[in-house]
Amino acid sequence: MDDLAGFLRSRRSRVAPAAVGIPTDNRRRVQGLRREEVAHLSGVSVDYYVRLEQGRATQPSEQVLDALARVLGLDETERGHLERLARQRRRRVQAPGGRIRPELLRVLRLVAEAPALIMDHRMDVLAGNRLAGLLFGRPMPGLNTARHLFLEEAEHGLYADWEQCTLDVVGHLRLAAGKYPEDSRLASLIGELAMGSERFRHLWARANVHARTHGRKAYRHPLVGLLELHQENFVLPDSSGMELLVLSAAAGSPAEDGLRLLAGLGADGGDAHPAVSALMVPEQPEDVHPPPGTPRY
Repeated sequence: MDDLAGFLRSRRSRVAPAAVGIPTDNRRRVQGLRREEVAHLSGVSVDYYVRLEQGRATQPSEQVLDALARVLGLDETERGHLERLARQRRRRVQAPGGRIRPELLRVLRLVAEAPALIMDHRMDVLAGNRLAGLLFGRPMPGLNTARHLFLEEAEHGLYADWEQCTLDVVGHLRLAAGKYPEDSRLASLIGELAMGSERFRHLWARANVHARTHGRKAYRHPLVGLLELHQENFVLPDSSGMELLVLSAAAGSPAEDGLRLLAGLGADGGDAHPAVSALMVPEQPEDVHPPPGTPRY
């Protein structure tokens, strides 16, 4: 499936005709807008828009993209995603890779009272502090939070807001797949999740994109109970595709007490996790292609 074509179809189907001034009646069978309606409202020919949705037209102009974004009601994240999909055939973007700088590990070590971790665009955890290891109940390197969410924890595990978390994760992976269409490791992860989770397949078909920034995260820890935390995502400024995630508790809240108890339980139990555990990520090869038979998303 052509990514740009699929994204346009999915966005067209969610626009209510009445929202753009088109009267409707009971005989209308199309969900959302018709192709010719999008074309008319965007100021392009019907033939050209049909070719866009069929994957036969490439490199639409900025003016066309702006018009489509306006008609389809795209937000800033979706508009950026549309732009990347439209430019994919012109320029392939190399998936980021590389080692975690020692300075970043030093910063991570300084975060002592909140779970903190460094994650890449595939949602692989590359490093985590001691509290993060205690929260997830495992060493941080080697954990992929998307796989953990969909294939290991499911609805009754660690994530108290499991359904909302699945929306966020699929939206993030959709965004990452649009940025790095040649990343075979990302394609393999998406294929694994699609094979193993009906929920993932359902959400992936919606083609929604989501940029992670900040928000509430609730965890149901088996030892200390419910932890209602606030997550802040800090994009690292070195084009690495990595983010620093910090999960903090409000002062004086039950969650603050829960994190303090969790830290104490880890110490009492002879916790062997180092203050910071990290996975050294090898550099990506210059030319990465998915292996034969890998689905393209």
